[in-house]
Amino acid sequence: MYTDNTLTPREAIRLCALGTLASDPMPYDDLVFAVRHFVSRITGPSLELMGESIELLKFESLIEEKGGDSETILQITDQGRQDLQNLLRTNLRAGSGDINDLIMALKIKFLSILPTVEQVAQAEILIETCESELARLDDLRAHQEHASSHLAEWLDIEIQMLSGRLDWLIALKSELSDKDGSRKSA
Repeated sequence: MYTDNTLTPREAIRLCALGTLASDPMPYDDLVFAVRHFVSRITGPSLELMGESIELLKFESLIEEKGGDSETILQITDQGRQDLQNLLRTNLRAGSGDINDLIMALKIKFLSILPTVEQVAQAEILIETCESELARLDDLRAHQEHASSHLAEWLDIEIQMLSGRLDWLIALKSELSDKDGSRKSA
């Protein structure tokens, strides 16, 4: 983990593998395929991101094998669930990029693993990150007004996409807050 409590690319892969197994125990090959498929569809093919070994997760007692009739099934351990929750609670780095997109997608995919109050906190982190990125692009757009119409148009598209993402995250936080509020009043 980086010093600012954000995930390294290796830990993003760990988050993907543990979250996938938390959702559904599966054979080794299915887990490898699921992680590779998800990661490569978000970031594109990357050897750097495929370095996390499932064997290492077994060695660290985060996942374990259970025997099946025809094949061995992997499942997450209690220690693995704790590690997964710790990975989900991390911050998100400022700026954009493939790794940030991956971590954001993983946090959203596995958000329901956390207690509702922590889901709200994670939504807030995602909102803050998106707002920061939007402010950065708005500033760039304001200072590039006369540089190139193509650049300005491209920045407008990026800003529009980020604005849509921000609106969705705000709605998600509201939904989660309502859910959390209903539990507190019950």
